[in-house]
Amino acid sequence: MKYKFKTKPYGHQLDALKRSWNKREYAHFMEMGTGKSKVLIDNIAMLYDKGGINAAVIVAPKGVYRNWSEKEIPIHMPDHVLKHMAVWNPSPTKKQKNDLVKLFEVFDDLKMLIINVEAFSTKKGVTFVEKFILAHNVLMVIDESTTIKNPKAKRTKNLLRLAINCKYRRILTGFPVTRSPLDLYSQCAFLSRDLLGYSSYYSFQNRYAKLINRNLGHRTFRQVVGYQNLEELTHHLKEFSYRVLKKDCLDLPDKVYQRREVELTPEQRKVYKELKDYAIAELESHELVSVTSILTQILRLHQVVCGFVKNDKGEEVEIKNNRLDELVNILQEVQGKTIIWANYQYDIRRILKTLHNITGTESVATYYGETPDEERQEVITRFQDPDSSLQYLISNVQTGGYGITLSAASNVIYYSNNYDLEKRLQSEDRAHRIGQVNKVTYIDLIAKGTVDEKIVKALRNKLDLAQEVLGDEKWKNWIS
Repeated sequence: MKYKFKTKPYGHQLDALKRSWNKREYAHFMEMGTGKSKVLIDNIAMLYDKGGINAAVIVAPKGVYRNWSEKEIPIHMPDHVLKHMAVWNPSPTKKQKNDLVKLFEVFDDLKMLIINVEAFSTKKGVTFVEKFILAHNVLMVIDESTTIKNPKAKRTKNLLRLAINCKYRRILTGFPVTRSPLDLYSQCAFLSRDLLGYSSYYSFQNRYAKLINRNLGHRTFRQVVGYQNLEELTHHLKEFSYRVLKKDCLDLPDKVYQRREVELTPEQRKVYKELKDYAIAELESHELVSVTSILTQILRLHQVVCGFVKNDKGEEVEIKNNRLDELVNILQEVQGKTIIWANYQYDIRRILKTLHNITGTESVATYYGETPDEERQEVITRFQDPDSSLQYLISNVQTGGYGITLSAASNVIYYSNNYDLEKRLQSEDRAHRIGQVNKVTYIDLIAKGTVDEKIVKALRNKLDLAQEVLGDEKWKNWIS
């Protein structure tokens, strides 16, 4: 492979490129932290050098897509590749608008459009990308391709339609299976509907899922109760994908998992039982119960376990609890910088107030929806600085779980979890990635006999299933 790299590839990155660079469609199922972004950038440059493409569309989640233009491409794109890069903005400034317009001008530079996946739910985003694709020979990539795992979603349908006119297609993700093997259909269909041998989601579902008919009220529906033919599915995937895990290619310190049980207070037990009894009564009634209603009841139970409840006005009311005290106990035991993941903004604000009183304002910061955009990078920079007084970073996985490096942390505490396996794995790997020199300890706060345990069990089951489909060795020491 005659090609001048800007940054030297690891062996596994070179292997990934050799297998894929000239393939029309390919999937890089490379675990977070193994450098799949570099592989993709070099792939684009190689195809551009060979005259295979003159443009690229990089699609990524909202919290990640700017990393491509601000960090990944400047670091890894070879200097000999002359490029014009534009970042999508539905309401662009004058300069941003000029950058977007220049994508259609006639010149030999590689034209790169970086756009968030959410834009494909809008007419404006879809129309612009379609115009760009039809004007050029394009490689299109979806970073974190599980964002299109729902075949019914508007953005999924739009991306699958647009992909047909792209000369090359790529998907990138560490874990393509986050709920079930059925997650794979739309991701692979973006590459080509023929890759897995099934032209529709329903035929794919019938092959790999076990289904039974269920009655709910006056409705009949087919429910997935298990999965089948997974060895066959694994074999199909290997024909057009590259799989690599950090443990196979990087010399990183160990991950250590701990479980800390938290006792509910009498007040919590009382409120939890009342809400649980209500939820059971609703489910046992003969009235039609919606999925939304069930999820709402689970959410309320989880909030009680975390130490608060919402009243009729939607206001958060604290319930006497031991969870915050246990967090403080843990922080007094551990050494080094610590990330605290909390599922609810109410918890983030409460933890922040508590740590301000105990450790001072300079030692703790937040990174979540309420954190102004202009302050976020400064928070990360301070946290990563070994000489900084900032020791504790409080965040939620929705905001901080993607696209940032927090390798200064040697402790990661899950004050609370949610059911999303992808967000759990992504958030773990903010600390456990290239640059980490210490073992990373992960501590989960869990109230025994509550929805806390149900969530952890669901995450474990999803991970086991994903590893079975991908042919990975099971993680014996993961949360359980």
